[in-house]
Amino acid sequence: MNTEMAYLLGMVTGNGEVQRGVIDTTITIEIPHKKLQTEFQNDVGVYVKASIADIRNVLEPLLGTSLSFIPGKNVSMISFRKPNEDYLMRELLRYIGGATSADNVRISPEVFSFTYDERKQFIRGFGDVTGYIRRSNYAYSEPNYRVYFEIPHNWFLVIDFCNLLRSIDIPVQAIDWAHPNMRDGNLKKYNEGKTDFWKKEHQVKVWAIEYQPVGFVVLHKQQALDFFADLQRKSYLLQGKDPEKKLHKYYWEKTQKIKQKPSHPGENDEFIPAEIRGKHYDSWTQIAKDLGYKEEI
Repeated sequence: MNTEMAYLLGMVTGNGEVQRGVIDTTITIEIPHKKLQTEFQNDVGVYVKASIADIRNVLEPLLGTSLSFIPGKNVSMISFRKPNEDYLMRELLRYIGGATSADNVRISPEVFSFTYDERKQFIRGFGDVTGYIRRSNYAYSEPNYRVYFEIPHNWFLVIDFCNLLRSIDIPVQAIDWAHPNMRDGNLKKYNEGKTDFWKKEHQVKVWAIEYQPVGFVVLHKQQALDFFADLQRKSYLLQGKDPEKKLHKYYWEKTQKIKQKPSHPGENDEFIPAEIRGKHYDSWTQIAKDLGYKEEI
């Protein structure tokens, strides 16, 4: 293992698709960019192309082959193909097991034994393909900006990622679970006949200044992260407060006021994993605890 391999493994885990053949395997990685312009009215496409050049510089020497790049309006893709007997491909497939995409992959327990720098690079690769930050990503009021990581219908990948962040001492500020008690807590959508409204991706949220030491390779994401993290930091410093002391807290270190929610018919839906299906939740932290992101592991 090395930092380049860890970065690639993070990208594959976060948003990769694996097509196994008899002789070789093709891996395609999606890099989403939600809009055509950055926060600073620049063309996202230009930044993505520049970022792909940086990603190529990191990965192509590792792969020993060129990356294919397919630009798109809201998502760009990179892909590569290698023989199944190739050492690097064998290692990648070993780490992801039988997974074919982010829908069914887990972060290998071995990743938690990587060096600090390797775990950091894994998270960076994961973040490049799942994370984004923009002005609207604030909690309560500006400038409490956050990085959002969107993870599809894979509840345990959320927990794995949160625990990996914890392994380099980055607390999760919140998780917006795709759970009826969280997404439709007052049953408004359910009563409108939109019974499956809550079945979307999960969102893991981390304070901008907490994620800044990891950062992005994708340029427009890194530019936005630095801008919003600096605003967040300055706001606390102007008040004579230490932003790290104020924000660097895990949910179990904080006193929470939890508001009771009504029961939702979707609590028994098979979309929800068996471990928590049929249970009622009033807070994202209760789900996180039951699934394995908690003080005692």
